[in-house]
Amino acid sequence: MATITKTLYDTDFVEWTAHTAELLRQGKFDEVDLEHVVEEIEDMGKRDFKAARSQLRRMLVHLIKQKIQPERDGASWRGSIVNARQEILDEFSDSPSLRRRLSGGVAEIYKSAVENTLAETNLTAPPGNLGIPDRCPFTLAQLLDSPIDSLRF
Repeated sequence: MATITKTLYDTDFVEWTAHTAELLRQGKFDEVDLEHVVEEIEDMGKRDFKAARSQLRRMLVHLIKQKIQPERDGASWRGSIVNARQEILDEFSDSPSLRRRLSGGVAEIYKSAVENTLAETNLTAPPGNLGIPDRCPFTLAQLLDSPIDSLRF
């Protein structure tokens, strides 16, 4: 039966999940494709972290844009910042350990946000010449817990 389950994993993932759930409910653990179950559980955690990281990057991109293009700042950018923050906080409510993991990645995420912003705005000056600090001037706690209007470079 495990061979059938492995084949299902490769040919029809949705059917594999339903079949695997049923095997687990019935206590037929010897028939469960454990290798793929473990892989999928690990991927779920990675997926949640990637989602939170992506939202933090989006938030930082719009904060950076506010700094380098203040004349273009408006409700859309502020809305994006607020929305990204809420998405991150929603992820944390489901998985509090993500806060610790994301906190350790702020410097890297900030660096990629700067690169993305410069590419998106087509600005070629060094970040320092645009008033963008080399290092993220905010902690994760400040980004997520401070009033939005206080998040200025």
